[in-house]
Amino acid sequence: MINKRLIYKIIGSLLLLEAVFMLMCVVMSFCYEGRDLMAFIASTAITVAGGLGAKYLGRDASNNMNRRDAYLVVTLTWIVFSVFGALPYLFSGILSNPTDAFFETMSGFTTTGASVINDVEDARLPHAILFWRSLSQWVGGLGIVFFTIAILPSMVGGSVKVFSAEATGPIRAKMHPRLSTNAKWIWTVYLALTIACAIAFLLGGMDGFSSINYAMTTTATGGFSIHNDSIAHFHSPVIEYTGILFQFLAGINFTVIYLSIFKGKIKTMLHNSEVKFYCLMVLIATVWIGYLLMTRNGYSLEEAVRSGLFQVVSLMTTTGIFSDDVGAWPHLTWLILASVMFIGACAGSTSGGFKSIRALMIFRVIQNELLRILHPKAVLPVKVNGQSVPNAQITNLLAFLAIYIMACACTAALMTSIGLDGANSMVISLSCISNVGLPLNVIGPDFTWSALPVITKWICSVLMLMGRLEIFSVIVLFTRAFWKDN
Repeated sequence: MINKRLIYKIIGSLLLLEAVFMLMCVVMSFCYEGRDLMAFIASTAITVAGGLGAKYLGRDASNNMNRRDAYLVVTLTWIVFSVFGALPYLFSGILSNPTDAFFETMSGFTTTGASVINDVEDARLPHAILFWRSLSQWVGGLGIVFFTIAILPSMVGGSVKVFSAEATGPIRAKMHPRLSTNAKWIWTVYLALTIACAIAFLLGGMDGFSSINYAMTTTATGGFSIHNDSIAHFHSPVIEYTGILFQFLAGINFTVIYLSIFKGKIKTMLHNSEVKFYCLMVLIATVWIGYLLMTRNGYSLEEAVRSGLFQVVSLMTTTGIFSDDVGAWPHLTWLILASVMFIGACAGSTSGGFKSIRALMIFRVIQNELLRILHPKAVLPVKVNGQSVPNAQITNLLAFLAIYIMACACTAALMTSIGLDGANSMVISLSCISNVGLPLNVIGPDFTWSALPVITKWICSVLMLMGRLEIFSVIVLFTRAFWKDN
């Protein structure tokens, strides 16, 4: 039986936390134009009222949470956060359509980075709204509930079950028996990376506001920008290399970063199978694209390496920002970039996609099957980091791959039936479920997210949520067994 009171209690607490984030934007609005001050005050007040109302409905709730409660509360949290997070866009008049406002907010919290705001440099767009977009990505980078576990573990009952429903990747390492302590350490790494990134951008020539916003969206591998041409706006190799470094680091499992940097166990990173696979994919794709840019587009060696590396890291970490006109690149580079976008970076990072650990496991399953043809009786376990992967995880891996592809194919077919071009529908589907948020002007000069039909935007919003929660956490809610009392 679903523990409704506990779910109300947790969602109410989380809404109060969202109100705190909105208060930060109130301060930002007060410091700048102030045009959206009342919009954020009203949004904060409504969110507080919603949070208190939910907590009232959840009064005297028991803290006994089962797995069904955990999956339901996590999915509902992301939806409710996006609903209330859309209020500043609506009240400020920046987005008058509820569909667009919800899409923008869901894209922010899931770190997809697809935006229906075509001109973020419009003088009518206040600083606080730009900050809210960046902050939503930063909070969603490691997970809304995971953030709460780190700062207020008592607010989320059944923490381990909730973490399992929101965490990414098939294999999850633990640094400490207490999940709240793990969460604090990982968020410490995240915060340290964000601060270091902001300082590096500041030293590279950005102003204070830009450095903070780009630092949040870079370490969250989100892709929202405060300039129409993103990083390319600065025309600075230093800023591009800084973006490459911090996107790359944000694509590594944060547990590995903590053990390697904060605990001095460098071998943890050097010997990690997923990190080595991630680095190898980045290296191969960069060298290949760099060669094509030099031989076909006349780039110099440094420019080819910088542009190629930036786009490979940007798409593999599912950040989805561009520093060059990729539309003018050879078509083969698009295929390479699409491949790394599908694979994604490491599990336990802020990136989306299929994840490098799963791609590595798939390669090793294929390798074992080829060997089994020659040696039918051989025992060939799939090993990651020197440890055998249980058969149950292999089954889960293959099921995840199948449903990932099916979700892309089915939603692409649905979009095509609505009237979109077939190839574009597939690109949009893959972009959303991988949480990449590609600028659609890469497909066509006048093709934007805001131009999509209303029904397509809702489909994309669902895909973004499924991609962020790794599909099963959402789909399980639509099974008969989930709602059937045992």
